[in-house]
Amino acid sequence: MIENLELATLQEIWWILIATLGAVFLFLNFVQGGQTLLFDVAKTEDEKTLIVNSLGRKWELTFTTLVTFGGAIFASFPKLYSTSFGGAYWVWTIILFSFIIQAVSYEYRKKPNNFLGQKGYESFLLINGVVGVLLIGAAVGTFFTGANFKLNEYNFVTWTHSLRGLEAAFNYFNLSLGLFLVFNARVLGAQYLLNNLDFNSVPELEDRLRKSTFMNFLIELVFLLVVLVSLLVMSGYGVAENGQIELMSYKFAGNLIANPLNIILLLIGLGLVIWSVYITKFKDANNGIWFGGTGTVLVGLVVFFLVGFNNSCIYPSLTHPQTSLTIYNASSTHYTLTVMTYVAFLIPFVIAYVAYVWRAMDLRKLSLDDLKEKAY
Repeated sequence: MIENLELATLQEIWWILIATLGAVFLFLNFVQGGQTLLFDVAKTEDEKTLIVNSLGRKWELTFTTLVTFGGAIFASFPKLYSTSFGGAYWVWTIILFSFIIQAVSYEYRKKPNNFLGQKGYESFLLINGVVGVLLIGAAVGTFFTGANFKLNEYNFVTWTHSLRGLEAAFNYFNLSLGLFLVFNARVLGAQYLLNNLDFNSVPELEDRLRKSTFMNFLIELVFLLVVLVSLLVMSGYGVAENGQIELMSYKFAGNLIANPLNIILLLIGLGLVIWSVYITKFKDANNGIWFGGTGTVLVGLVVFFLVGFNNSCIYPSLTHPQTSLTIYNASSTHYTLTVMTYVAFLIPFVIAYVAYVWRAMDLRKLSLDDLKEKAY
């Protein structure tokens, strides 16, 4: 059945799967956002311990989703993987290092006689929540703004900027997208903690989390507007009718209009995020994370769809545009994509398992009494 599909259809299916993984990863960044709240929302040692242990139950979901996202790109779009990871290695090295020190921090924060001290590991969690998420946003931003690379006839990548990918963070659009993700993660982090914690022993923390949700949303809104307006007016690389890759005016506004589904998903996603903040701040609701998380996933899908379809480039080259990558020239073979698509039928079972484990962990809200025997 799958083997009868055309290669272009398989390539589009796999870009949708990649987009879904990327969008879910953005939602799971609530862990990183929650980590940054340790320094301005938590005021006592008990509050810090509750926050770290609540997030510590979920951090592996974010990390494994990031690894799966990279693995899926490696298998389905290997030229994109090798060009980005092989060329822009400084930005990816720093991102991955921030996730390594995150894992170490959860393990050793409370270990006796650790030489870095508790605050040292809490600082690592802050670095992961700010620097890691910011650079991920900058890296995703290059899908729109382009990167400094060229490929030769053997697909060997040459990076033409000495900062090896870090230069992306100095582009205003990439930086705005990164900061939007940082503050969106802080909103989701506060909403997750409101949904997960028992506040009987720390009543003041609940009020501070609600205020944090609203204040971070206001800051997030500024960067969101910068990103949206920029997308509507900026030029983008696409494949012209003659097969040449050209810089096209209002490329992403055109992509948005060309597929009404993008507009619908974007409006629903933004509406859900706004609704989640409203009920969290003004209705004292504790379930805002589910509306905000769903909204984040829908907005994330639109971000990936805008660069993947309508003859767009998923990774434009600023210096040698004709070596830019699209989902059609960067993918694996028909055979590989066919086999992978059959394997992808297992995804619903994986999702069901994750949902089951999540529900089992969250049957009861986390309280200080739960941390008497063991805590991160």
